[in-house]
Amino acid sequence: MLCGTIMSWDFSSGKLEGQSGTSGPLAIATALEVTLILAGILTYIWRWQHTQPRAWIPLFAFILISHVLHRDTVNELGLGRTALQASAQWVLPLAVLLYLPMLFYGFEHHYLAFLRPTWQALVMLLGYGCWCAFQQYLTQSYFHNRLMLVIRNRHLSSALVGIMFSATHIPNIILMVATLVAGFVFAEVFSRHRNIWPLALAQAVGGLLLAAVAPDALIHHMRVGPGYFFYGIR
Repeated sequence: MLCGTIMSWDFSSGKLEGQSGTSGPLAIATALEVTLILAGILTYIWRWQHTQPRAWIPLFAFILISHVLHRDTVNELGLGRTALQASAQWVLPLAVLLYLPMLFYGFEHHYLAFLRPTWQALVMLLGYGCWCAFQQYLTQSYFHNRLMLVIRNRHLSSALVGIMFSATHIPNIILMVATLVAGFVFAEVFSRHRNIWPLALAQAVGGLLLAAVAPDALIHHMRVGPGYFFYGIR
């Protein structure tokens, strides 16, 4: 059962310790923080990336300051090696079960083919993998950690993480559905085994497969936000 004791804030040590979620002013402040950062990210996707392309800098700076104020450790953020094997044992077998039908479909319909690897392709794959790792850092290390401070039910916090992850992919309906499901599953695993690296690997492989097998007329080359509507316009 993907559940455990919810985390609470220990005022004396500044560390996260289990029993129940925070309450009072700290819970309100944390909920407000999460809401403002999510609103900022959505605004950046829909507006600021075109009008204020550097607006991501203060947003990211705010997140880093939040880590300092909450005294988040590398292991609490899921960025170290702690729980790496346990997380992988949950995520990777599930990913294989889900991705095998996509692989079969892709090769059967000639969307996928074996090609000789090139340095350019490897660099692109590495870049996409890093982008997926950053998405998991934001989704799990930041948003989910903060939600678990104020929501006692981890399944509810995981569901909210999935909804938030999906919201950043509006209006691409295929990506919205995929990220809603994946966001919830990844959040459930992260709530028990705090490590983002297997989640990032699963997202990278799944994203590449989805981009290959989904009709570009529907997925619009994986675009989200306003760019989704301008796909194909020259």
